Amino acid sequence: MNRSGNQHGRAFGRFVLFVLLVAFVAAAGWFWRDFNRFAVTPLRVSATGESIDIGRGTSFKDIVHQLRAEGLTTSAPFYWRLLAERMHVAGRLHAGEYAVTPSITPEQLLDNMAQGKVMQRNVTIVDGWTFRDVLQSLSKADKLKHDTDGLDDAAIMQKLGAPGEKPEGRFLPETYAYVKGDSDLDVLRRAHEAMTKTLASLWAQRDPNVPLHSPYDALILASIIEKETGRADERSRVAGVFVRRLQKNMLLQTDPTVIYGMGSSYTGNIHKSDLTTDTPYNTYTRPGLPPTPIAMPGKPAIEAALHPAPGDALYFVARGDGTHIFASTLDEQNRNVACYQLKHCK
Repeated sequence: MNRSGNQHGRAFGRFVLFVLLVAFVAAAGWFWRDFNRFAVTPLRVSATGESIDIGRGTSFKDIVHQLRAEGLTTSAPFYWRLLAERMHVAGRLHAGEYAVTPSITPEQLLDNMAQGKVMQRNVTIVDGWTFRDVLQSLSKADKLKHDTDGLDDAAIMQKLGAPGEKPEGRFLPETYAYVKGDSDLDVLRRAHEAMTKTLASLWAQRDPNVPLHSPYDALILASIIEKETGRADERSRVAGVFVRRLQKNMLLQTDPTVIYGMGSSYTGNIHKSDLTTDTPYNTYTRPGLPPTPIAMPGKPAIEAALHPAPGDALYFVARGDGTHIFASTLDEQNRNVACYQLKHCK
């Protein structure tokens, strides 16, 4: 009787142990599947453009707490710790601002943090903008520190390591990436360095016959070309007109320089009296190039200034459709003005 009872007890114990083992394996399997599902399931991101900002010295525990507080995850902190340990990144997450897109997973976010792939934003300097336009755009750039506030042009150039330089034309039109913590001076410094290198490279490859005495002269002429036409097929022809006028000691007579010299008094229209009102930038009253660039020229405009198209045209006038018609004599120019500006075509 006792032997039978013992055998029965041992059998029941083995059964209970088996049940517990099966339950454990099932629970472990469920946990592992749930953990792996967590690792590759996108976070709870409600809209594009969201980010999480991790401060310096933030612990892993606090990072997870921040993710939960901002509603990006409801998963247990233990899952995040286990994932970080599996990825070998728990102790090497970098501070910074990180993008959280609607498709980003916990694995991807931790990988970005481990590699320091902080969120980048872009700001663009547009061909033909003035320095005022550039500063205004930078002042509106999201998460960019505004260290130029309260500084005049001379102070800005001093901080950029270019004391004595006039800022107009000195910054290469291009798209520049930045991260949170960068300042407008950082962007300006990069754009200034880019223009300096670009201008030096293009100057070294210039047509030796261009009547320009320095890279700065090329920058000034390029800025005028930039304001006169945005068409790639016309830049070198416009450059050719201005170069030939310089060679013949003719006045450049270009409206964009007059407008620049008018400053805030320009209201959108240029009048005949404006052409006769002398300023340092009025190329109807003063010979040669104006004293500084009048805008930020792009690389194509600089190339055109240094490689003008050959020909005999000395004049051009806008057709009204974005293109220009060129003329080699004043009589021909007057006829073109009458036709395309005054609509008195014959």
